[in-house]
Formats: sequence, structure tokens, C-alpha cells
Amino acid sequence: NDKPGGAELDEAARRRISETVGIGAIKYADLSQNRESDYVFSWSKMLATKGDTATYLQYAYARVCGIFRKGGCDRAACRATGGRIVLNHAAERALALQLLRFSEALSDVVSDYRPNFLTNYLFETANCFSTFFEHCPVLKAESDELRTSRLLLADLTARVLAQGLSLLGIETIEQM
Repeated sequence: NDKPGGAELDEAARRRISETVGIGAIKYADLSQNRESDYVFSWSKMLATKGDTATYLQYAYARVCGIFRKGGCDRAACRATGGRIVLNHAAERALALQLLRFSEALSDVVSDYRPNFLTNYLFETANCFSTFFEHCPVLKAESDELRTSRLLLADLTARVLAQGLSLLGIETIEQM
């Protein structure tokens, strides 16, 4: 593993992560398709780290976990602070609005029997988080209030991704 931090994973952990990513990729590739359409099976598309794949969503979840790990913060303790979410930056607002659409996305899935509506929603959520992460420093925010706010927004993102992936039968992983 060439990524910093990857060396701390032992062989058993790497194997478990690989298995989780592989199984998730297959499930997601199937569920992300409109059930009324044909599709072409492609390993390379399934396992891509960019684009509409389980791997991309699992990575977004792992990225949030990494923020908390790097900051020495506990996600549950962060939620318990009673801090409020401040939405000053456009990327913060876009992510918050996307997260608020979760129940709507679930209603659409149920009413049309189309799990691909959920995969589309989760992919859009991961994209919004990526933009937020790029433009809004979390651990190096300008104030403690803003840092807490962004940690709360990141935690909420992880919770939505985890819940959505769980509904699809896909596990999350805290490190990739």
C-alpha cells in the first residue's frame, strides 16, 4: 500500500477490507441499475474508486472516519456536545440540503421499487461531501464553533452513507 497510513493495517485487515469492498462492489453494481434496463457486467467499472460505485461511497465513509481519527475526536462524543451546525459556505449548505433529502430518496425507492434511486442519492451525497471536504477545512477551521459544526456535518454524512449502504446490504469500512 502506497498511501500514508496504509502500513498500519495488517494482512488480515487488508484481506477483510478487500472482501468487503469486493462484495459491496458487486451488490452496488447490480442495485444501481434500473431494474427495467439491461446492463453490461464490468469488473473495472465496479471496482473503480471514482464514479458511481460502492467503492467510492465506502471511501467517502472511510474519509469521514479518518477526519475523526486524525482529529482525535469521538463521533458520538461530538454529537453529544450539543453544538449547532453553521452553514456559511455554499458547500456546507449544499451538503446539508442533500442530507435532508434522505427520507425523500427512501420514499422514492419504496414507491417505485427502484433501489437505484437510493444508489443515485448516495452517490450525490458522496459528491457533495467531496466538495465540502475540498472547500471547507474541518480540523483546521477558523474557529472552534466552525470546527464542531463541520465535524457534526461530516458525522451526519457518515451516518446517512452508512444507513443507505446498510439498506442495500453493503458494509462500511472505517479505513481503506
